[in-house]
Amino acid sequence: MIHGKKVVVVLPAYNAAKTLEKTYREIDFDIVDDVILVDDNSKDETVEVAKQIGINHILRHDRNYGYGGNQKTCYNYALKIGADIVIMLHPDYQYNPKLIPSMAYLIAKEVFHVVLGSRILGDRAMINGMPVYKYIANRILTWTQNFLIWQKLSEYHTGYRAFSKEVLEKLNLEANSDDFIFDNQMLCQIFYLGYEIGEISCPAKYFEEASSINFSRSSKYGLGVIGTSIKYRLNKWGILKSDIYHKPAEKRIEVIAGK
Repeated sequence: MIHGKKVVVVLPAYNAAKTLEKTYREIDFDIVDDVILVDDNSKDETVEVAKQIGINHILRHDRNYGYGGNQKTCYNYALKIGADIVIMLHPDYQYNPKLIPSMAYLIAKEVFHVVLGSRILGDRAMINGMPVYKYIANRILTWTQNFLIWQKLSEYHTGYRAFSKEVLEKLNLEANSDDFIFDNQMLCQIFYLGYEIGEISCPAKYFEEASSINFSRSSKYGLGVIGTSIKYRLNKWGILKSDIYHKPAEKRIEVIAGK
């Protein structure tokens, strides 16, 4: 705990058997109280590895619900077990687990309600192996989104995120997509509610086992980012009234096959 606040790390997993243990071993359990792994119906031994290394809470979807669907279960279950601070970490070892204390303290000290681990801050993304086309796409999409929603994040596309309980309880996550655009919709919801988002520099690793999406899905995601930004602006102007901003938060429907 930090200042009496329960810290929970959630691991949205899909075929993460090769990297899960390495990720888990670098989590600082001096401050982290619980770890939740939600397996999105993997085809490998992710669940078996999770059991072997002693993860407290292991949930397995009864089918593949997608990256966004996985996170919905993660956050819902974290709140269910009493989390005050929730940190979402990919179990593919792309993001550095050693940054968890820094992210958690910023929330525990009430500096921010949301903290992102940014691959762009520090200007080391490509030095650490980010493909050139991904770096260029990241910068273009981030500039476009900052312009459309009037914010100044260094990037919107990191998968390393920390949230206060207060924020998670207010977001209508069930209205969001179950696909990769979920991440972007979530940040727009947070800004819509008037919260500030903090960022810290996070050197990321790029290697064969690290999760990635192909060009086709990347293109779909990019178009979704632009569409999400436009809808955000139209909702701010009162022209649209989208459920993700105006419908009260709903609880996650039970979709797990076992624990």
